[in-house]
Amino acid sequence: MITLYGEGRGFRVAWLLEEMGLAYRLRQVDLLDGVENDSEFLAINPAGFIPAIVDGDTVMVESIAIMEYLLARHGPGPLAPSPGDADFPAYLQFLHMGEAGLAGPINAIVATLILAPESERANWTTKWAHETFESRLGLVSRQLSTTRYIAGDRLTAADISVTYALQFAQRTIGYALGDVERAYVARTTAREAYARAMDRCAATKAWVAGLTIP
Repeated sequence: MITLYGEGRGFRVAWLLEEMGLAYRLRQVDLLDGVENDSEFLAINPAGFIPAIVDGDTVMVESIAIMEYLLARHGPGPLAPSPGDADFPAYLQFLHMGEAGLAGPINAIVATLILAPESERANWTTKWAHETFESRLGLVSRQLSTTRYIAGDRLTAADISVTYALQFAQRTIGYALGDVERAYVARTTAREAYARAMDRCAATKAWVAGLTIP
């Protein structure tokens, strides 16, 4: 059975596992409460970040890499267009943009808000991160003006990646999505697999329940 370590970006992985119908165990990792003392987790990922998975003898870290691994090792399936599919370029681009262009910049803002002294929270880096997020969000909006999902007419793993990033921005910095993006997130999160992943990720579900989403 696959073991998934940590929620956070691990939610992407849980959602994908639910979509694929793969059995897994979720092992909680608390990064804010002495992860340096979590010897079991550090044996899996000595760098101490989440998520990570163990699948037999395979250990993987980084949420997008984990998703690509699961799709390649346990696929094929409709969540990953084949290289010959006309939707493949958009799929691959937005699969990675969900982290590199969207969630990554928001993470820089979140870390600053949580960790930086108040006098240092408004700085060049957070301004750059916000502008980077918005520029990539423009590409998402343009894509969604022509397709129901981010890479065509059916949900793919790229939608899991992008949806997570958009919700991350809403939930952490209160970013107000436009009508197109809100309708898109409503479509992707209406799936039964998303609901099952939320139920498995109890800490995420409890956190979200206490938020006011713009």
